[in-house]
Amino acid sequence: MHEIEPHYNWRHLYIASEDERSPFFGKDYSEFEFSNAVYDYFIHPQWDQMGSATLYMKILYVNYIQGFCVIELIGEWNDCLYNDIMYLKRNIADHLIENGINKFILIGENVLNFHASDNDYYQEWFEDIDDGWIAFLNFRDHVISEIEHAHIDYYVAIGGSLNTFNWRALSPVNLFEMVNHLMMKRLPA
Repeated sequence: MHEIEPHYNWRHLYIASEDERSPFFGKDYSEFEFSNAVYDYFIHPQWDQMGSATLYMKILYVNYIQGFCVIELIGEWNDCLYNDIMYLKRNIADHLIENGINKFILIGENVLNFHASDNDYYQEWFEDIDDGWIAFLNFRDHVISEIEHAHIDYYVAIGGSLNTFNWRALSPVNLFEMVNHLMMKRLPA
């Protein structure tokens, strides 16, 4: 796992540690000191800690004009033992919402497992973004099944076309436009 880096091809467009409105503004990164781990497996030092013991993230892009962000995740999403959604909501989403973000693209191809608890933070997040949305892209099939089984898919869009994106080949704005188009199709008239 230590070789899996967050997507870096958009760094010429956005760096969270240089964005004054980012929760990671001013953070220094090491390329050589591996201190964060998911259980016994060290992860690349470019991943950001949000408070969880098993789930890490990277804000890849934020567009304050269009009100969207792209976040890549790695690790185990464990709401049951560690209440990971609380950390994601309180430490990251709330901060971004305060700065005008109401559309969230979460990339989960490196989320290895999901363990659900209650839906309260998902519901709160959904209610806090008014006419926005939360889209989960490229999550593993067994993770999608767990999310659907816990009825979290009531608050987030997941699966189907959202699970087939070759997002690395797109610019962040193109990715947003494609996801936004899908989300508008899903919304009732």
